[in-house]
Amino acid sequence: MKRLTLLRHAKSGWDDPVARDFDRPLNARGRKASETIGRHFKTLDMDVDFILASPAVRVTETLDLFQPAAGLDDIEPHWDRRIYLASSATLIDCLRDLPDSATHVLMSGHNPGMEDLILDLVPDDGSSPLRDEIEIKYPTAALAIMTLAVDHWADVDSRCAALTGFVRPRDLDAALGPDED
Repeated sequence: MKRLTLLRHAKSGWDDPVARDFDRPLNARGRKASETIGRHFKTLDMDVDFILASPAVRVTETLDLFQPAAGLDDIEPHWDRRIYLASSATLIDCLRDLPDSATHVLMSGHNPGMEDLILDLVPDDGSSPLRDEIEIKYPTAALAIMTLAVDHWADVDSRCAALTGFVRPRDLDAALGPDED
């Protein structure tokens, strides 16, 4: 059994005049949401032993704030360019490449791939109200926690997961509520 936690990057700043989408930084709301969701994750008392992330600026900034708040600042992220704007199929390939020594992986990246990954991994059989919520929207800085019915990351395939947790920043602080997130 493996555990996978997905963290979508926090709200980025569209006002910042960067040449490439890859370089877009977080805005003030995104910085606050990163810390808020990190503090919440710490209360869950979960042992993460591997972080896999997109090297895009908005992801690196999200993790720079999330990790200390979550008590994970001693884990050096593994940056994988494939995660940047990846499809669900590419994200599954990234998971399949993980070392089996990793038991709980935190992956941080982008939509729509992250949302699609959840929808591909968790069966659509009506048994998961959390999946139904994610199908409506997987907003910025949201966490989705899944257990995967595999012993080896190479065996990750569609419908192998159960969604055990889903939290949005607005669930923790109403000021971080919907606003095109």
